[in-house]
Amino acid sequence: MDATTLARCTNARLDRAQRFAEPLTAAMAEFGIGKPSRQTMFLANIGHESGGLHYTVELWGPTEQQRRYEGRKDLGNTQPGDGFRYRGRGLIQTTGRCSYAALKEPLGVDYVADPERFGNTVDACRSACYFWMAHNLSAVADTGDFDGVCDLINRGRKTAAVGDSNGYAERFAFWKAAKAALGVA
Repeated sequence: MDATTLARCTNARLDRAQRFAEPLTAAMAEFGIGKPSRQTMFLANIGHESGGLHYTVELWGPTEQQRRYEGRKDLGNTQPGDGFRYRGRGLIQTTGRCSYAALKEPLGVDYVADPERFGNTVDACRSACYFWMAHNLSAVADTGDFDGVCDLINRGRKTAAVGDSNGYAERFAFWKAAKAALGVA
């Protein structure tokens, strides 16, 4: 995908789209996000999740919610400093020691040992595409269920009302732009 099209699909500045175009295109091919209907939903969601391809590392206040990452056993954050160390990274924010560890085998990188690497362009792209594949989001996208895709990216909020996902209005606007850019009806 060329940078101009990627920028239109994700609301990214052109310089950011230029940085991400090649590694994101390669990662989408690697993880089966090839159909334009899948790509539109994927790109709309990463556009929202990353602030238009701007952020690959969670901004850290720390906010009250971020302070709660510390010591959360459900995230695997058992060591002092794990909350910050394993804060959200990637184009779809992966958070917590357990989630970082789970990517070692499928992506071939020990992100627990090298969490900073997770924020680089190639790893941010591959992790987001792997998330998409691992959560079977292509099958959901193939049914045309944009709301379902958004809910699953927001940690399985299947009980949420349609349009109730975090940032849904922005995601929907990006989806419309991506469909126009990729020529999807």
